[in-house]
Amino acid sequence: MAKVIYTAKATVTGGRENGHGVTDDGALDIQLRPPTDGGGTNPEQLFAVGYAACFEGALGAVGRRQKLELGEVSIASSVSLITTDDRGYTISAELDVTVPGVDADAAVEVVRAAHGVCPYSNATRGNIEVSLIANGQAVVL
Repeated sequence: MAKVIYTAKATVTGGRENGHGVTDDGALDIQLRPPTDGGGTNPEQLFAVGYAACFEGALGAVGRRQKLELGEVSIASSVSLITTDDRGYTISAELDVTVPGVDADAAVEVVRAAHGVCPYSNATRGNIEVSLIANGQAVVL
């Protein structure tokens, strides 16, 4: 049986055009703006930060399970807003992961394994295009 570990709660008013978002504990309190307007954060930036942070946690879990010393992992994440043929929108994501504690082949394997553990990866799998790079090498999914 599934067990809820944590539930994040936030309230947004005004959407991405001229919105405001705040978490229930007040730790995150941001102005929302379209990517071209500046003066605030947009949902794609929030997704990029959230996915990278979540993926780093998954890497840590995989590293501990495999008894690997990964070093100080760094993840450069990109989330793109894309138009669809039916006048809708979707996103794609790329995570460029640097794992300094292991060689290139081991980095590819640990990133592939983390992709199977990460909640964001599991939520996006089959829904959006996700590209992974590990220590400069593309990770085949």
